Amino acid sequence: MSLRASPIKIRLARFGRKNQPLYNIVVANKRSARDSLPIEVLGTYNPISVPLTPEEKVQGVKPYKHIELDFDRSKYWIGVGADVSDRVNFLFKKAGLLPEQWPNPNKLSQHVKKSVINEVKTVYEEPKQYIRPRD
Repeated sequence: MSLRASPIKIRLARFGRKNQPLYNIVVANKRSARDSLPIEVLGTYNPISVPLTPEEKVQGVKPYKHIELDFDRSKYWIGVGADVSDRVNFLFKKAGLLPEQWPNPNKLSQHVKKSVINEVKTVYEEPKQYIRPRD
């Protein structure tokens, strides 16, 4: 597997009205605009909590946010190597699609880096004459 980043990214695309956002979870080219035509729509995410009934409030039920997600297609795109944005990464972890330690830390960054130079040596050079003496 190459170390280069994938040109495909799973991210959120904003829809909805002013002050009432609604997001599509999409697979899109990393360099394309946020709301441009995606490769595939994996689901939707409503960041505004669903209002609770008075009975639910008395029972102590926590408010929740509505998420629809196609698990099979999401697993496929992650398996292909698509990058996942930070917010979608958080949503996938909450849905149980990704483990809590995702992404695994890079093995290269786990090694202690040794210094390349052991000792610093000072070198003294005689100044060069740029003016030629006249004969």
